[in-house]
Amino acid sequence: MFYRHRYGFWPRGERMFHKGDFKYLILDLLKDKPRHGYEIIRDLEDRFHGFYTPSPGAVYPTLQWLEETGYVTSAQQDGKKIYTITDEGRRFLAEREKETEGMKDHMHDWWGGWRQEVHEDLREIWQTFGDLGGLIGRTARRAGSEKLRQVREILSNATKEIEKILRS
Repeated sequence: MFYRHRYGFWPRGERMFHKGDFKYLILDLLKDKPRHGYEIIRDLEDRFHGFYTPSPGAVYPTLQWLEETGYVTSAQQDGKKIYTITDEGRRFLAEREKETEGMKDHMHDWWGGWRQEVHEDLREIWQTFGDLGGLIGRTARRAGSEKLRQVREILSNATKEIEKILRS
């Protein structure tokens, strides 16, 4: 059984990250160059090939913790808070290289072994799902039960057709 997370599936009961692991990913990004919060979110989404996007509610508290522990500093630049890894943060990350590499291996196990064109195809499929969900969300209140029944039937049939394609 698989669990649906924003843009990806993984086995039920298996966590994307173990408690406290997220900080290593952020530090690993910051060792390359300073970034602001939403840039970290976008760059992590890119590392996960669009199949996982961390929420601001996960990123910003982690950045705050990293700053409080002295592993990163922040400065205002063009109205944005830019985070930079400190020497202490680099040492911390180097000391935890085994954990960081384990997380990277875990990420690769999830979807890193797929060919790039598969990543792109799946990303486009998820975008189409998002577009469809947005359309239904915007129009469902006005559609009425008959139209919604028709939409549900079309989606049910499409699911069956897709299943045939993917199982063949």
